[in-house]
Amino acid sequence: MQTNHLYRKVSIYLSSIASIEDSDFINIFTGKKTHDIVLHLDPNQVVDDYFLGARVSWINEEKNDTNLCRTFVLKIRRADKRKILRPYLQHIHITSDELEQKKKDVKLYINIDSHEQSRQWRSVPFKHPSTFDTIAMESDLKNKLKSDLESFLKAKHYYHRLGRAWKRSYLLYGPSGTGKSSFVAAIANFLGYDVYDIDLSRVLDDSDMKMLLLQTTSKSVILIEDLDRFLMDKSAKVSLSGILNFMDGVLNACCADERIMVYTMNCKEHVDPAVLRPGRIDVHIHFPLCDFSAFKTLANNYLGVKDHKLFPQVEEFFQTGASLSPAEIGELMIANRNSRGRALKSVITALQTDGDGRGSLKIRRQWTDNSSRKSTEDSGEQSGFFSKEGVNAMKDIRKLYGLLRLKSRKKSESFDRTPDSKDGQSCGL
Repeated sequence: MQTNHLYRKVSIYLSSIASIEDSDFINIFTGKKTHDIVLHLDPNQVVDDYFLGARVSWINEEKNDTNLCRTFVLKIRRADKRKILRPYLQHIHITSDELEQKKKDVKLYINIDSHEQSRQWRSVPFKHPSTFDTIAMESDLKNKLKSDLESFLKAKHYYHRLGRAWKRSYLLYGPSGTGKSSFVAAIANFLGYDVYDIDLSRVLDDSDMKMLLLQTTSKSVILIEDLDRFLMDKSAKVSLSGILNFMDGVLNACCADERIMVYTMNCKEHVDPAVLRPGRIDVHIHFPLCDFSAFKTLANNYLGVKDHKLFPQVEEFFQTGASLSPAEIGELMIANRNSRGRALKSVITALQTDGDGRGSLKIRRQWTDNSSRKSTEDSGEQSGFFSKEGVNAMKDIRKLYGLLRLKSRKKSESFDRTPDSKDGQSCGL
């Protein structure tokens, strides 16, 4: 005896339709996820459904013979049978698969050393909270990527008609801390796909790379991070040819259906063009350092702030070329999350020094000019434009300037005296 998979799909489908609540008796269960409620038909109960304008009925029959037999009986009007039976069953297949995908517990798989292991993957529950709503990215780009993923989900027959594997590959490139890994998590959560994270340092050779691909499942994201660094490593066990074949070889075409391939790099300028060509990489996505638009998204996510009186000052720094990574800004906001004002001022302070020194000369010059316009030197009070650290830095500059002026005066006294000058008097200053 074999399980009838259609029975399970019908059961999932019927539990999702609204008309099940109109049945005289239903069983109520808690689902796997928090606050998830599942409805099932009681034995010998009837539920109606509608498809293409026709009404159909399902009866949940249970016969208490020597072996308990559970059966769903479908009743269709004879006039509608030829028109809707096959399309209706296909509709049930598709809908139940979508429901199962949404309810499935997403897992993260990591490859292990496989000398004596029949399985090369180990899994843990994937609990990453990143979504497309929380990542700091331009709205237009975010919407385009979501549309691209949604289009991919519906394109099985289109890809097969073209003779291509039903897969989509993305290259995420940009400096560290710009949100590439969070974007991968957002894709997995958006699609409900498992993630296979391949650690190339654990792969033994090209054949081992192929075995890893063979043991992945459909509806999954296959991730290789920092591919550019690996390609520059001359001691790597996997060859460039092995990487290329993994990306779009014959095995990939046979075993990569319904998969998202994602590769991350810090820089793609020195990568072999063969790796980046269309077919191996479908979409290139640049992850830059934070701009003001991304900053506002981060401020909303981390601090719950959509607008603040300090925002114009932050925007001014971004416009002059200051830059920090989203990770750097996020850490500053986490550290000061109990005070929104202090958190924003800490970001301003970091932008004044321009993070790791990018464009710092330009920023410091403007900082000095602004400080003189605001008469900070005379008042001794802290402006909203500066944090406490900024004022201390200004005091240090004044001390240095006073020291240089004193030395200049002494030199003048030594070299600029005239024969007629009195002792202790200088004509040079």
